[in-house]
Amino acid sequence: MARPSIVLRYVMPTIAFGCMALMLVAGWFLYRNWTFLNVPPELEGREILFSVEPGQPLWTVSGNLAKAGLITDAKQFREYAQAQGQASKVRAGEFSLWSNMTAPQVLDTLTTSSGILHKFSVREGLTWWATADRAEKSGLTDYAEFKKAVSDPALLTEYKIPAKSAEGYLFPETYLLTRPKNETGKVMVTTMLKEFQKAANEAWNGTLPSPAEIHIKVILASLVEKETGDVRERRTIAGVFANRLARGYLLQCDPTIIYGLGETFDGNLRKKHLNDNSNPYNTYQHRGLPPGPICSPGLDSLKAAINPEKHSYLYFVAKGDGSHYFSKSLKEHNAAVKKYQLRRDKKTYRSYN
Repeated sequence: MARPSIVLRYVMPTIAFGCMALMLVAGWFLYRNWTFLNVPPELEGREILFSVEPGQPLWTVSGNLAKAGLITDAKQFREYAQAQGQASKVRAGEFSLWSNMTAPQVLDTLTTSSGILHKFSVREGLTWWATADRAEKSGLTDYAEFKKAVSDPALLTEYKIPAKSAEGYLFPETYLLTRPKNETGKVMVTTMLKEFQKAANEAWNGTLPSPAEIHIKVILASLVEKETGDVRERRTIAGVFANRLARGYLLQCDPTIIYGLGETFDGNLRKKHLNDNSNPYNTYQHRGLPPGPICSPGLDSLKAAINPEKHSYLYFVAKGDGSHYFSKSLKEHNAAVKKYQLRRDKKTYRSYN
């Protein structure tokens, strides 16, 4: 029998060793990948708030995840995200992640959840400065940032608001927001202006008039909003204002005077305020609508301003139970004032404005 050549005697063991080495390397890579996908950075989890900025690339996100101790390898995370077709689907926001989550769980959270949403509620009838105060208390922005955004010329132009501020257009709603990181006031004001646009489209049945016409209705709606909390009366009160405007009467609306006194008003409306001709919002001194909205009206008040009730009433007075008494003549109105205001029972009377 022929003996194996010397070459084969040395080559065969070398090939065998090489194959074994390749198997070991392949096994190591498999183990490494399995470990990355199935073993979390920590066994005992701790919550970590993690933020992704708008437009942030996956390279940065993966690096930040690794620095925060939420994944063990930034490069592997990127490769896994790319293999899953999720590389461009990471959402911006603030997320509650845990250090005992696996890499697939982290990626799933960042690509499918809305993150942490913060509640910000604004009721109808608030001025911009009362809204700014609530925005600051929400922890999502501060008063100065919100105030700056309310008068931002670029925002006013973008949303076609023919005024020096967005007063009246900061739509009252309960918002669920991700925490903004930059231009916090602008983000919040923009969100509210977008909501106003939706409400306006509904109020005008999808056919919006000119910005100037919208502004007039928003002013009227703001007066309606401040004068009653009873949705059943809003079209009636809008009709009273429409009748007085048509006849050239002074509107004599107390909330307009209060608005004109500004952020520092102490809550005590005095006779000198009613006689102050320098206040452009004093509808006891100046005819017609005030220069601008005096609060942010809700959808019902906006609809009432667009479609006021047709009637002959020229006056109304609060009855102390949330409703109003409507009069067609000054004589009837004076009698109602005497009954519901001058002789009111202070123990049972309530102001609902």
